[in-house]
Amino acid sequence: MTSNILLFITGLIILILGADLLVRGASKLAAAAGIPPLVIGLTIVAIGTASPEIAVSLQAASLGQGSLTLGNVLGSNIFNILFVLGVTALVAPIVIAEQLIRLDAPIMVGVSVLTFLLALDGKLGVLDGILLIFGLLGYTVFALRQSRRESAKVHKEYAREFADIEKHTAWNTTKNILLMSIGLGLLVFGARWLVDSATSIAKTFGISELVIGLTIVAVGTSLPEVATSIIAALKGESDIAVGNAVGSNIFNLLGVLGLSGVLAPEGITVASRVLSLDFLVMVFVALVCLPVFYVDNKVSRGEGVLFLSYYVLYTSYLILEASRSSILPALTLFILFYVPLTFIALIMVTVRARRIKRQRRNPTT
Repeated sequence: MTSNILLFITGLIILILGADLLVRGASKLAAAAGIPPLVIGLTIVAIGTASPEIAVSLQAASLGQGSLTLGNVLGSNIFNILFVLGVTALVAPIVIAEQLIRLDAPIMVGVSVLTFLLALDGKLGVLDGILLIFGLLGYTVFALRQSRRESAKVHKEYAREFADIEKHTAWNTTKNILLMSIGLGLLVFGARWLVDSATSIAKTFGISELVIGLTIVAVGTSLPEVATSIIAALKGESDIAVGNAVGSNIFNLLGVLGLSGVLAPEGITVASRVLSLDFLVMVFVALVCLPVFYVDNKVSRGEGVLFLSYYVLYTSYLILEASRSSILPALTLFILFYVPLTFIALIMVTVRARRIKRQRRNPTT
């Protein structure tokens, strides 16, 4: 058992190190090629920070461990919003760019609902995967076109993070290619060790691979997003912090789940329990972003606490369910009251905020 835990931790460390090397090398190569920092942030860095999810999900899918793949993607998406944005908002209230409110957040909701609808037949197969991949290509083109309309403030934020500060020499180019190659190699090895150890841990404790994927694997593979968002918030670069979380969620569903659906030998089986709980939680989490983002165009510290409370409740439910605890019914009852009440409160605050904004635009009405 101890060896499996050590292997899991080692695999996770290697994954994160590999993702960092991959992002660093690819970003500098792209900057040297004259690609704007905003485009680098929206594509290369977004994919790079999601590379642990990609590596683990593809490894699990190729081995026919669809539950681990599905748990990793759904768990990562839930974690990215509830925990990452929750903790980031506690560090510093997050100001939300207008584009995120009007476009990216609704797209995240739409992609979440689409994936849920595709999974209703109990399987995500090759055709579903191809559809999701085409969706990713369409979203990438759309995001790049929209980036041209971003404000000077947003461009400056991304320039501070991703602009090239190296001299363009043959040595630097070779070094960055080497960093990318090492990063990819570490991702492959790290994913293999993490998947093997996670599967062994699940068997040892009698816990399903799905629950392992939803919890420790999802949290572990999302650590690059945590670091990126918190560091961006501390620097006052809230567009990067929120864009990273929202963009990663869209990419996880369209790219990671799409590729996994295509590569899995028999597709990814989606149990009825996953549809009735975990998928619905993911869709609900995406929906919660709309009223929260809209009110005052920010995520306040209070809303950060709300997000974190949702995550604690969801994770507690998974742990109690897996351990067949006697207090699970009481927690379920509390969740059934707490979550709808807070969501209704958010909707009411949103309606009021919208009315106030309308009155400010038309003071005579």
